[in-house]
Amino acid sequence: MRNGAQVVLLDGDEDLEVVGESYYQDNLWQLAGAQPGKQRVREDIYAVLVAEDDNPYDPDAVAVWISGLKVGHLSRENAQRYRPGLLAQQEARGRPIALAGVITGGGIRSDGPGKLGVFLRHDPEDFGLRPHLLPAQPEPRMRTGLSDAFATDAADDSYDLAWMHDLPSDDIRAIPYLRKLLDQEKDILDRHFMYAQLEAILYRCRDVFASALGEYDQACRQHDAEMDGIRQACLAKWGTVPLLETYRQMAIRQQKAHNYSQALWWAERGVALYGNDCARPEAVEDLRGRAARYQAKLVDGPGA
Repeated sequence: MRNGAQVVLLDGDEDLEVVGESYYQDNLWQLAGAQPGKQRVREDIYAVLVAEDDNPYDPDAVAVWISGLKVGHLSRENAQRYRPGLLAQQEARGRPIALAGVITGGGIRSDGPGKLGVFLRHDPEDFGLRPHLLPAQPEPRMRTGLSDAFATDAADDSYDLAWMHDLPSDDIRAIPYLRKLLDQEKDILDRHFMYAQLEAILYRCRDVFASALGEYDQACRQHDAEMDGIRQACLAKWGTVPLLETYRQMAIRQQKAHNYSQALWWAERGVALYGNDCARPEAVEDLRGRAARYQAKLVDGPGA
């Protein structure tokens, strides 16, 4: 837990949320090297997971430490699930277990200075847990619908994806190109894929220019305003609703900003749009799980 300590770093690409950061804001601002209200923060970190045998409130508690400073805990549910695997890893490796992640948040919100939060990346299988996956299907299933749209583009005059071949490889140039296309394009499926590309690029540029996240939020809201029509067009075209990445990504974005009411809105909106017609049922379950966690946050408070 001290600087220079020898740990075993495990990697992965699934989020593992840290809770209770509101009690450790001084430590988080110190680690980020910033001051509350001065700037937004996104700081890459390595965090050590520590089983707290002496925690008076939770016998399964798992604390999160960064550079010798405590910054939060795993949720009670996750602590109970992850602690046995954590202890097994520590015993097998002979060292503490660490995960990569980020400290993020800050800036100024309508209700005052934004708080900092911590998000970690991991592979559940390292802790003896199975990732949340559906059984493999005998036939490939639709994802975002883009490959299916490309496959039928030549035979379908209702939309034309030729614009994708001319999309600049440079993100900064691609943004105005896509906005110009959206000003002119009328076909709803073309617009759907244009918005999806614009959102992906703006989010990727969040550390490149200051207004990227605000522009990303606006693009997502504009995309959502057309989504009922997009849903109907997808059902007419494919008989199913493909993966709508806007809703999961916006839910995560609002979660990281600790804006749980908005995170809940985006999760529930995605569930409503999918209905019973989603090509990827696990996408619906993911959003339902997120909605339940956000509801709990709103009931119990952000430090729960």
